[in-house]
Amino acid sequence: MPAPLRHFAINAADVDRAKAFYEAVFGWRIEPWGPPDFYQVKDAGQGLLGALQARREIVAGKPMFGFEASFGVEDLQATIQAIMTAGGRIVMQPYRIDGVGELIFFEDTEGNLAGAMQYVPGFFD
Repeated sequence: MPAPLRHFAINAADVDRAKAFYEAVFGWRIEPWGPPDFYQVKDAGQGLLGALQARREIVAGKPMFGFEASFGVEDLQATIQAIMTAGGRIVMQPYRIDGVGELIFFEDTEGNLAGAMQYVPGFFD
């Protein structure tokens, strides 16, 4: 089964400035959620979650610039194996987010970083 794009994150040096920008430009509702400087983007698309968060060194000692994408997968372990078999590498081991699912970050064959998340059953219902 194809893996749909389920989550994106906007990494910002100035979260308040970025929040004002995206609310004004796209009309999104951006609300606090989770740790400090972490917001959830509302109304970005059906079945799509968004985040606005402070830029940080996310994986492999690299700061994440631009948009960060995560794909929804049915079987995280099978996805890990497929990534490695296809020449990619896992740069963040599985991390459980309570009530959401289990997330990894990987690097593709071109050096791009992305996430894969096995969501808890019913999360998008």
